[in-house]
Amino acid sequence: MLPRPAPRARSRRASRILLALAAMAALVSVDLPDAAAETPLGVTAEAESDQAADRVGALFAGTLDGGHFCTAAVVHSDDRNVIATAAHCLDNPDTTVFAPGYRDGKAPHGLWKLTGVHVAPDWTDGRDPDEDIAFATVAPAAGGAGRIEDTVGAFPVATEQPDDVTVTILGYPSTDEAPLRCANTTSLFSQTQRRIDCPDLSGGTSGSPWLANGALAGVLGGYEDGGTVPEVSYSAVMDDQALELYREAAVSAG
Repeated sequence: MLPRPAPRARSRRASRILLALAAMAALVSVDLPDAAAETPLGVTAEAESDQAADRVGALFAGTLDGGHFCTAAVVHSDDRNVIATAAHCLDNPDTTVFAPGYRDGKAPHGLWKLTGVHVAPDWTDGRDPDEDIAFATVAPAAGGAGRIEDTVGAFPVATEQPDDVTVTILGYPSTDEAPLRCANTTSLFSQTQRRIDCPDLSGGTSGSPWLANGALAGVLGGYEDGGTVPEVSYSAVMDDQALELYREAAVSAG
């Protein structure tokens, strides 16, 4: 891993409480996808086309013709226009478009351009793998005033998960035309990184949401940009900085 920078200043206690309450409110107010029969833990299979899969999409460079290179997911905000992904997926935001529910060469819910990107200062300055979580605001690529959350719904955001939380990952390998799904129990690789054993999560799955009880608890990325072998993946731990980025994106979404 890269050398750790000096510890950053943390939010005041009152701000942390308010942000935590806001996250809890989102968990209560947002409809979570229905639980369905899924594959056993640690097994990867093609994801069904359902409510959860519609909220996850592939990131493309401009159009569908160029192939997809990362994954992102819609998260709840008051202005209903925020997605979450890995920070290393947003090196070229001006040409990046998001296709929620992408499958078999089609974007059933349209293409969405990025209108703003929120990454941590330690990512911008030194690509700190512990800050490889980002949020972005989006708008219809073809113009108009549509809001992505009105189109496909959204996942709430939840921090402070237990070390051994079980998550479901939905992501798009760059060679596949449909998302894969895998669920398993995570473990702490370090105090700032989680790991999970799920096969076949190869290049293109960076930015994939890690969903704990239907809420975003991380994204595939962090250590080694998410992992160098498709059997083991990582996510930076969702901390105060990630929650602050989420708050910033939610506030600026309008």
